[in-house]
Amino acid sequence: MPESKEPDGAIAPTGAGGAMDLAATEGSTLEKTPGGPEGTGPSAPARSLWSDAWRELRRNPVFIISGLIIIFLVFISLWPSLIASGNPLDCDLANAQKSSTSGHPFGFDGQGCDVYTRTVYGARSSVTVGVCATLGVAILGSVLGGLAGFFGGGWDAILSRITDVFFAIPVVLGGLVLLSVVTSNTVWPVIGFMVLLGWPQLSRIARGSVITAKQNDYVQAARALGASNSRMLLRHIAPNAVAPVIVVATIALGTYIALEATLSYLGVGLKPPNVSWGIDISAASQYIRNAPHMLLWPAGALAITVLAFIMLGDAVRDALDPKLR
Repeated sequence: MPESKEPDGAIAPTGAGGAMDLAATEGSTLEKTPGGPEGTGPSAPARSLWSDAWRELRRNPVFIISGLIIIFLVFISLWPSLIASGNPLDCDLANAQKSSTSGHPFGFDGQGCDVYTRTVYGARSSVTVGVCATLGVAILGSVLGGLAGFFGGGWDAILSRITDVFFAIPVVLGGLVLLSVVTSNTVWPVIGFMVLLGWPQLSRIARGSVITAKQNDYVQAARALGASNSRMLLRHIAPNAVAPVIVVATIALGTYIALEATLSYLGVGLKPPNVSWGIDISAASQYIRNAPHMLLWPAGALAITVLAFIMLGDAVRDALDPKLR
C-alpha cells in the first residue's frame, strides 16, 4: 500500500480514497485560480471580439509602425509650424529649382518656395480630406445599408438599384465632370464628391453584415421577448455588424488621400493657394529632368501616407477576422 508522510512526520496510508481526495483538492484549487495558468479557467472573465482584436493589434508590428506614422501625420497636420517655421506661400524666384541648402533640406520648387515647408503643410489638406471623406462615407453608407439589410423588401431593392447606378460611374471621370464646374477653393467640394461616389461600397458591406447579424439566435431571442426594431438594431445588431465597415473604411482612407492628390494633379481638386501634395506633384512634373527633388519629396510623403493607412487597415482586418488568426 502506498504511504505518505503526515505533517508530524508519521507515516499514514493513502490508498485509493486518499488519491481521490487529493485529486478533488487539486481540482478545487484550480477552480479557485482565476483563469488558471492561461486565463481560460471557469472563473476567467469573458472576452469580447474587441478585446481580442486589441490584444492582437498590440502584438502586430505592422499596426504599431503604421500607427506611429499616422500619429505623426496627424500631429504635423494640426501643428505644422512646430516642425516647419517658414510660410509655404513665401516664394523667391531667385531660388527657383535650387537643390538643398542650409536651412532648406528639400530645396526649392519652380516658384522658389521651400519644398520642405510645402511638404509639411501639404499633409493638412490631404489628411483633412481623407478623414472627413471617410467619416462621411462610413456614416452615410452604414445608415443606408444597415436599414436596407434590416428591413429588406422594397427599401432594399431600391437602394440596390441606386448603388448599381453609382458603381457604373468612373471615379476619376466623375471628378473631372463634377468638380470642373466648382469655383470654391476649399476642401469641401472635394470631400462632398468623394462622399457622393464612395457611400455605395460601404452601403453594400453594411447591408450584408446586418443581414448576417440579424439571423443570429440572440437577435431572434430579443425579437421574441418583444424588443423594438430600434433596440434590436442599435443594441444587438450594430455592435456585431460594424467590424467589416471599420476595416473597409480604414483602408479606404488611404485611397481617398490618393484620390485627392490625383484630382489636384489633374487640376480639378484643390486649387492654389491651397497647399497640397497633388498640386506640388503637378507643378513639379514639368521639371522632373532638371530638378527631380521637387517631385521626390511630396510624392514620397503621399506614398508613405497611403501605405500607412493601407497597412493599418490590413492589421485591423486580421485582428477582427477570427478566421485569419
